[in-house]
Amino acid sequence: MSIAPPPHVFTLTGNLLAERTLTFSAWNPGKTQRAAGESFQVGGKGINVSKMLSRLRVPNTALVFAGGAPGAESEAWLRARGFNFHLFPTHAPSRVGVVVRSHAEGQAETTFLGPDVPPDAEAIRACADYLSAKEAGQVLALCGSFPGWGDASFEPLHDVIDEWIEHGKVFVDVYGPPLAWFLKRRVDLIKINADELLPFAPDLANLPPNATAKRWVVTNGPGPVQIRDLDGSVSAATPPLVREVSPTGSGDVLFACLLDGLCARGMRLRDAVLYALPSAAANAAHAGVAEFPELVR
Repeated sequence: MSIAPPPHVFTLTGNLLAERTLTFSAWNPGKTQRAAGESFQVGGKGINVSKMLSRLRVPNTALVFAGGAPGAESEAWLRARGFNFHLFPTHAPSRVGVVVRSHAEGQAETTFLGPDVPPDAEAIRACADYLSAKEAGQVLALCGSFPGWGDASFEPLHDVIDEWIEHGKVFVDVYGPPLAWFLKRRVDLIKINADELLPFAPDLANLPPNATAKRWVVTNGPGPVQIRDLDGSVSAATPPLVREVSPTGSGDVLFACLLDGLCARGMRLRDAVLYALPSAAANAAHAGVAEFPELVR
């Protein structure tokens, strides 16, 4: 009997990040600091998810809005690292950020983010046209923030996503206005953290009647993960205990593993969460995103 290939996953990053990491032996506010090391990386939740999906050998394409010099540097970085991606050019330069790390005991990693950069109408229309041309039954994963989500310029993308909900699979890890929008739609999964859930419900056992997602996963840092399955049953799972080095991207690694478990491996939701948690914890125990050593499962 032949085994069906895993579905193709399209990750959509609404707020790309051109990010530099500066590493110090130690640093103090209010003084000129000289870094011991510097690196460049492209952030944004969808990029992180695609990176982990590729590591899991799940076929994927990262969809991104990018513009200006930061966008060009990000495109070169993605190309050099073998990402399968499709870029929708924007007029405004992409968002920039700086991560500050220190080897000194007690100095936690700090991230500074530039202002959000909404994509322009032409880029949104191009993205909508691209998705509209894809065959039914594929997977769309919307990741992170989407500046300008409520503007009229986003309506073509809203319409296409509604079509995907009817004919494909839609997985969501967003917050702010997009989360309120997706809350009322029958998507396959909403994955958020506990703080993002609070404006709508205290927990997954008390969701409002208009919360129609099929499945939910709510994380809480190193605390228990809430799980709500297709039948409305609610359970919890506790992540492995690790010494945290950098929490950056651990939720994205978890989301990628959920996509792998649910879409490629055919797992039930709770089993997919248990499959994902060791990788998310391992990510938090190492610097970088999806760069931790291989797990023995």
